[in-house]
Amino acid sequence: AFFYTGTTGDAPHDKGIIIPDENGGTLPLGPYRNKDVNFGHVMVPSTLDYPRPQKVDALPTFNHGVSSDKIVVVDAQTFLIPNFYYDGLAPDAFFWAGKGKPDTEGIRVPDENGSLEPLKKYSGKTIVITLPGDLTVFDIDYLGVWCRAFYVDFGHVVLPKNLNVPPSLKMLGVAPQTKLNCEVLHDDLAFEVRWAVAGDSIVMQLVGKVDDGEYMAFGISGSDTRSAMVGGDVTVAWLDQVTGSGEAVDYILNAKSQCQGGTGSCPDSKVSGSKNNVRLLNAAYINDFTMLTFQRPLKAGDGADKSFDVNKAQSVIWAIGPVNSQGDTSYHRLRNRDDIKIDFGRPPKWNCPLPDTQETRSTATRKPSSAAVAASKDAWHIPSIPCYEPEDGVFYAQIGPTGGDKGYNAITGHVGWGISWYINGLLIPEINVVRGKTYTFVVEGGADSKIPAKYHPFYISDDPEGGYEFKTKAERASVQVFAGVEHNRDGSVSPTASGRLCEWKEDINQPASGFSSFGAYQRSLTLDCQEGQPGILQWTPDRNTPDTVYYQCFTHRFLGWKINVVDSCDTVSSGSQVQPEVSPPSRGSRAVSHTNIFIFFEFSFFMLLNLVLEIHYK
Repeated sequence: AFFYTGTTGDAPHDKGIIIPDENGGTLPLGPYRNKDVNFGHVMVPSTLDYPRPQKVDALPTFNHGVSSDKIVVVDAQTFLIPNFYYDGLAPDAFFWAGKGKPDTEGIRVPDENGSLEPLKKYSGKTIVITLPGDLTVFDIDYLGVWCRAFYVDFGHVVLPKNLNVPPSLKMLGVAPQTKLNCEVLHDDLAFEVRWAVAGDSIVMQLVGKVDDGEYMAFGISGSDTRSAMVGGDVTVAWLDQVTGSGEAVDYILNAKSQCQGGTGSCPDSKVSGSKNNVRLLNAAYINDFTMLTFQRPLKAGDGADKSFDVNKAQSVIWAIGPVNSQGDTSYHRLRNRDDIKIDFGRPPKWNCPLPDTQETRSTATRKPSSAAVAASKDAWHIPSIPCYEPEDGVFYAQIGPTGGDKGYNAITGHVGWGISWYINGLLIPEINVVRGKTYTFVVEGGADSKIPAKYHPFYISDDPEGGYEFKTKAERASVQVFAGVEHNRDGSVSPTASGRLCEWKEDINQPASGFSSFGAYQRSLTLDCQEGQPGILQWTPDRNTPDTVYYQCFTHRFLGWKINVVDSCDTVSSGSQVQPEVSPPSRGSRAVSHTNIFIFFEFSFFMLLNLVLEIHYK
C-alpha cells in the first residue's frame, strides 16, 4: 500500500503515481505486498483553485542598487527572490516586512542563511528567506529592504491581499523533516559535504573553515573501485570572503598537471566537446565557515562528466587548495588519502555534528546602529559661510554625495548613507547667522514623498541627528524644531519646506577618494535639477535660539550639519571651527579665502547656466 494519486479516471488504478511518505520513502506502507486494494480515496474537483506559489512584483530600485526579478511567494512564510541585487554599502540594512508602508515599526526578516546581521552585497543571487516566528504573508502588507540607521526604504513590494498560497509546515504543526545527507570529509577543517537528490539532479553543499582564496573540491573518483584523482569528475568551489561572491565550476582531472590544451586539471569548458554542468545556487561566509551550494545533473552531461549512481555506493575524492590570480585551481594542499565511498541515493542521514543554530539564527533584538565614527583629521576643509554672506541671506539647499572618507563621515564623526546637504554648492558647510535677521533657504531636496530615497524636506532643529518624521513621541519631546515642521490637530507632523530635486552628481570615473581637496572634487560634480518649483523656508533666529542648531532632513538621519547663531557679526560661537570675523568691511575688501571665493563664484556660474538651459529648452 502507498500514498497514491492520479490524473484520470473516477477511482484509483494501477497507472497512478506513488507519493513518498513523510520520510521521503517510497516503500510499501505496513505489511501489505502485491495487493490491489483501495483503502479509501477522495476526488479532487477539476475546478478546485488549490493553493500554489504565487508571483508578485519585482523589487524596485529606490536606493543602493536594490532590485530583483519577480518575487515568488512559495508558501505563507517563504519568499523566493530571484536575481537579487544590493550594493552592500549601507551600515544597517535588512530584509523588512510590516503593515502599511515601510517605516520603523517594521520587522526584520532573517537573510537566506537565517542571520539577522546587516545585509552584505548581493550580485544577482537567487535567495530564499522565511518570515520569523508565526508571522505570515497574511499579517503583512509589504516586503522590502530597509535601513534602520537612516530610516530609508531601499525598495519594497506591496503584497496582494488574500494570496492563495499553501500554508507552511510550521502552520500545519508539522516539524520539518530533514531531507539532507551529510558526511564529514576532514575533521580539522570541519570540512563537510551535504546533499539531497532532487529529481534528475543533485543539490550539494560544501562547508569548511578554509582560508580566503582557497577552493574546496569534491566529486566522483576516476576509479570505480577506489578513490583516485586522475580521471575524476569534481566540482571546484570557492568564495571571496570580502565581496561574498562565489564560484562553482565543473572540472575534469585527466592528468596530474595544470590545465594545458584541455589536459590536466581543467574546467570542463576548456575541454573540447564539454561544458560547465554545475550551477551555483548560494555562497555564504558565516561564523568563519565558507558555505557553497550548487546543483548538477545526476547523469553525465558530456564526455568529461561522470554520473551519480543512486542505487549503489560510489568512490569519491576531495581536495583543498589555493585559487590563483587567474581564478584557476593550483595544486592542492590537502586531499583524501583513504578510499571513501558514499551512497548518494540512501535515505536521508546526517552523519555530521549538528549545526550550532544559536549563533546564526538568534532573534534577539539588536539596537539600530548609532552610525557614529570618529571625526578624522584627514577631513577636507570645507569653507564655512560667514555671518555676513550672502548679503541677502539666501541659501540654496540641495542634495549631493557625501564625499567618501574625507567628506561627511570625517567632518561630522557620523556615518552618512551616501548623500548629504549641499549649501550654496558646499558640502555640509557650517553656516553662521545673526539673531534678528531673516534668512531664506531655497530647498531643492525632492518633493515626491512616494520615492523616499529622493524626498528630503528641510528643517532646522537643535537635534544633531535629524529624521524627525520617524522619531518616537519621547524622542520628539527631547528636541526643539525652529523651522520647517508643522504640528497638525490630529497629533501628526508635516514638513513645510520641500521642493524639486536638484542633485550634485559624482563622475563615476572620478570618485571622491581621488581628490585631496573638496575644491577639486566639487569641480568634478555636475548639477542635475528636475522640473518643478523649489520649496522656501524662512527663519529668523532670536534670543531664544541656542548658539548651535542644525539643518537636517525631515525623513532621513545624518544629512546636515551646524548652524552657529551669534548676537552680532563681530563674533562667532566658541564651539565653531570658524575663525571670529570682524564687522564686514566694504565689499571690495572682504577678507574671504581664495578657496571660498572660487567655489562660490563657480557655484553661481553653474546655477546661472542651469537656469539658462532650463529657460532655453522649455
